[in-house]
Amino acid sequence: MNINDIFTVKIDKMINEGKGIARVGKFPVFIDNVCPEDIVKIRISKVNKNYAYGELIEITQPSQYRTKPKCPFHNLCGSCNWQHINYEMQLKQKRNIVAETIKNISGIDVKVEEVIPSPKIYEYRCKVQLPVSQTKVSKRLLSGYFKKNSHELINIKCCKLHNNIINEINEFFKETSAKYKISAYNEKTHKGMLRHIIYRCSSDLKQILIIFVINDNAVSTNLKKISDELINKYPNITGICANCNTKKSNVILSDKTDTISGNNYYIETLDKIKYKISSNSFFQVNPYCAKLMFNKVKELININNPSILDAYSGVSSFGIWLSSIAKKVVCIEEVVSASSDAVDNIKLNNINNIEIINGDAEKSFKKLINDGIKFDVSIIDPPRKGCSYTAVENLIKLTSKYIIYVSCNPSTLARDLKILYDNSFVPIIAQPIDMFPNTAHIETIVLFENKCI
Repeated sequence: MNINDIFTVKIDKMINEGKGIARVGKFPVFIDNVCPEDIVKIRISKVNKNYAYGELIEITQPSQYRTKPKCPFHNLCGSCNWQHINYEMQLKQKRNIVAETIKNISGIDVKVEEVIPSPKIYEYRCKVQLPVSQTKVSKRLLSGYFKKNSHELINIKCCKLHNNIINEINEFFKETSAKYKISAYNEKTHKGMLRHIIYRCSSDLKQILIIFVINDNAVSTNLKKISDELINKYPNITGICANCNTKKSNVILSDKTDTISGNNYYIETLDKIKYKISSNSFFQVNPYCAKLMFNKVKELININNPSILDAYSGVSSFGIWLSSIAKKVVCIEEVVSASSDAVDNIKLNNINNIEIINGDAEKSFKKLINDGIKFDVSIIDPPRKGCSYTAVENLIKLTSKYIIYVSCNPSTLARDLKILYDNSFVPIIAQPIDMFPNTAHIETIVLFENKCI
């Protein structure tokens, strides 16, 4: 097989990165923008020792599971990549990805349940981070997402995954920005003011928080003026902030955030539980599905009055949700703003059995061990990179009965699963939940039981 060779192949299935896999003989080839059971003509673009990449030339025979994407930029945009696959098949493929990734990386067979579907498969994103650029001649402001594998911005007026009020506000902002001479940041010259626009909103759309990420250490008069105009036009905007980030870096947010108008947070309400969420604090992007996830974790805890550790806890989303069934909950979160929100959320919900620890999880685990503390149940929801080996080892020492691992990355989940298994914490069940419809991303909840007790 050589670069530029052309083959007609049938797509077997989708894989973890969101590509489809076909075989030329027994040699695997990975291809974008395909659907299981498509028959397609491809051109080989890269050949490695054990696999190759192919570019789609033509869909010779479309799969019965192929559907028309709602977004005209679907084949170009790097944001969502599965709109062309019908939803039932998306769920089937995600379950297979979780099962195969765990098996291939850990070597362990785990019972993987059918994926819990999202209540909404469009307009579900309540957190949106949009990079900004500017046309060379007219200086018109653009925002959207990058093309796949590039830094070329696609100007998107209406993303089908965003709540539509976000699309509307964003278009109004771009149209109005010329009047206030709002310039876009250029990463090559390190000039221009606006780097990103971040929108966060409650699931009922009654509270909207906007964060302008700026290449400056102070908020300009014009940015304040356009903020006033936004709030006057859209009363559901409860706060506008500026995050000051002057670093030559791809990191979106700095630690410095100033409030321009209103609040620097919004309130999310799920089943009468209220969460205060500040501009820099983590909360699930799909709150409609988050509620299902919180309830599933509660269902898996079959101990009366347990002591619970909630690590990587953010604004104490799990801790607060589970406090009604717990003797005590200890929440650990490294981000200061999120820990501060968690303290406020305890008061907001009149809860008296939660302790908040602001600090690095690994170091906090060690201190709890030294203090002789142990928990019936530990819940961890780490970032995509998973946990460090030491953190997992210490978590094992802290937990007497069950560990519940919530992961947005099947690969790091499988890696950490092997460590837990080798230390007598056996995976009982894996429950995928579709937090990110129309994309290849998948959230998974795994229940581990300590077989040494």
